[in-house]
Amino acid sequence: MLTMTSLNAVTIPSPPNPTAALRKPLRPRPVCCLRKNRGGNGLYNKGSPRVDLFRSAGLDNMEIHQSSNGELEVKRNNIGKLFREAQQNILYLNKQRLVAVEELNKANREKQLLLDRIERLEVEKQAGVGKVEELDKANREKQLLLDRIERLEVEKQAGVGKDKLSLCWELLLRIDSMVLSGMISAGEASDFRRLIMDHKVIVADAFNEILQKKDAELLAELLQFSDRSKKSGFHVIHICTEMSPLVSVGSLASYVTGLSCALQRKGHLVEVILPKYAIMDLDEVQGLQEIKAGFYSYFNGQQHGNRIWTGVVNGIGVSFIEPLYYSSFFSREKVYGYSDDFERFTYFSRASLDYIVKSGKQPDVLHIHNWETAIVGPLFWDIYVNQGLGGTRILLTCHDFDSQCLEQPDKLSLCGLDPPRLHRPDRLQDNTKTHLVNILKGGIVYSNQVVMVSSMNSKGRIISSFSHELKPTLSIHQDKLVIAPYGFDKSTWDPSKDNFLPENYSAEDMKGKTVCKVALQQHLALSGSASSILVGCFFAELSEIDMENLKAVVQNATRRGVQVILVEISKNSITNKKLESFQELLKDQNVRFINRLGEAISHLVFAGSDIILCQSFHEPDLQVPLKALKYGAAPIAITSTDDISRNFVDYDYERTKFSQFISSNFGKMSLSQALDEIENNPSRWNRKILAAMAMDFSWDAECCDVHVSAYTAIKKL
Repeated sequence: MLTMTSLNAVTIPSPPNPTAALRKPLRPRPVCCLRKNRGGNGLYNKGSPRVDLFRSAGLDNMEIHQSSNGELEVKRNNIGKLFREAQQNILYLNKQRLVAVEELNKANREKQLLLDRIERLEVEKQAGVGKVEELDKANREKQLLLDRIERLEVEKQAGVGKDKLSLCWELLLRIDSMVLSGMISAGEASDFRRLIMDHKVIVADAFNEILQKKDAELLAELLQFSDRSKKSGFHVIHICTEMSPLVSVGSLASYVTGLSCALQRKGHLVEVILPKYAIMDLDEVQGLQEIKAGFYSYFNGQQHGNRIWTGVVNGIGVSFIEPLYYSSFFSREKVYGYSDDFERFTYFSRASLDYIVKSGKQPDVLHIHNWETAIVGPLFWDIYVNQGLGGTRILLTCHDFDSQCLEQPDKLSLCGLDPPRLHRPDRLQDNTKTHLVNILKGGIVYSNQVVMVSSMNSKGRIISSFSHELKPTLSIHQDKLVIAPYGFDKSTWDPSKDNFLPENYSAEDMKGKTVCKVALQQHLALSGSASSILVGCFFAELSEIDMENLKAVVQNATRRGVQVILVEISKNSITNKKLESFQELLKDQNVRFINRLGEAISHLVFAGSDIILCQSFHEPDLQVPLKALKYGAAPIAITSTDDISRNFVDYDYERTKFSQFISSNFGKMSLSQALDEIENNPSRWNRKILAAMAMDFSWDAECCDVHVSAYTAIKKL
């Protein structure tokens, strides 16, 4: 057995150089996708890129047939018909969205009138001349109106402003269909995709009636357009298991969507490959349709068929892989937590690579995530790098090293990998349980760069304290490790444009924040005064210690006349019972509980609060500290005492801009200390708040920049 010292001394082969690192890629049973001339297995010959299609109705028995020219033309026409139908649906939806926008504007006007009425009734009530019943009725009407505005806002956010990007993706998906049907070669498809990526706005205008055009006509226009100059942008494909809003279990879902949208706004082409889960809400997918050409994927010693579905989500092209023989893999009640999770996600990872090769895609970067798709690294360098992907590089994102997936080495052969070759200390062998392989470790070793997503922790602190037995591996590969913070969607969370607010505001004009505070106080029947200090708190899972700390913090604050709003977002029944008892203990005229959180009230709490209590500054799921800063509310960590000396970062290592800003301004401050500064040094406090609002901690800022730098670095290898 290797000691820690000997393990550190092992020379790790460098995956970026497949010739040196991986001498002899395995030759698994070739993918069985027959060419029209029946000339053997494989994807295609360099001289003859045409491939036959699966017959959609016959995919269950894996029947592949030879198509005549007439049959192939029929299939092309069928694909064209599907796209034309999709375009008609899109046009109809666009009309509906315009109606929804007008209805939203009308509802916001009604809201302002209702708020004025409630304010008048509140004044009358305080003076003793108003009717309580009339005020209660107005407040109920306001809640109904806020719910209505929330629904309309969601509809607006889902559809407005994405028409051109969606049109580009319709064109990209049309190209996928062309290459799968053999009309164009993989190289031509790659050139066309790059062209669209570099000229999205121009392309959207030039091909605004794309789905009404026949393939030949569309191809002619693409060829005419292809002599335009090109900019440098990356083609990135995420192979992942979550994406918001389709399927969301943890922080991965919002990260994939937020980063992908940010990258595309900066001129890069991003697409996502997901399993087709039975629990997925596919109503969120625009233009969802099955590509009428299936493909085989190798697993457990055989070739197994898959269906491929495509669509657009938040302006991002998404492909869904649906296994046929292993259909039960993703037709379950939840995403994770099964004894065969290794088999499920290994199958998906291999199938994703097969699909990329067969569709002729040649991305710059394959972006993989956590252990579930970390096996893509070994698969890529051992099997796929020589299948037209020589220019592609691998980037692994880790959100938490706690989940790593340890398995018996023999299981690697299920997807075509060679267990003896990989069950080594410098490759996949686990550092402590050496008889097992560690899938996440394999992803780290075989990736060109590894991004650790953490807003607060430094690189050195993660390696030393949060690596969960991967410290030797991370130490050896530390040169390719970088830290990226989480972000938030600033198109939805921006007080200067937020339609949920009674009045907008910004760092240049803060009058609207006072209006929002008064509106929040009125909504919750708190004593209305803009001079009152209002503290909001969002929480989900609270331990007994957290509850005791929160109780002490709230009681100390209310003794000083501070108003506190506790927003509970837990779906856990046990936690809910704890919170009910907690609510009984905190009966106070200055405390309000919200246990039915809608989108509108969530925005109003951020806008109306002076301070937002946070369970932690590292909240990847809720992104509470990030939103608080944007809305001019100071994020303060929950603590039960004023005497705190917490060090959030390791100053000897790299850290994020968010970490630096928090540590310098609010990181070592208790709630009592924050209240003291507001009362005793308001000018200094206001400068901090305005500085916070001016910072950009969205997905488009540091998070996106770190990833672009990582993509740039690995493309130079």
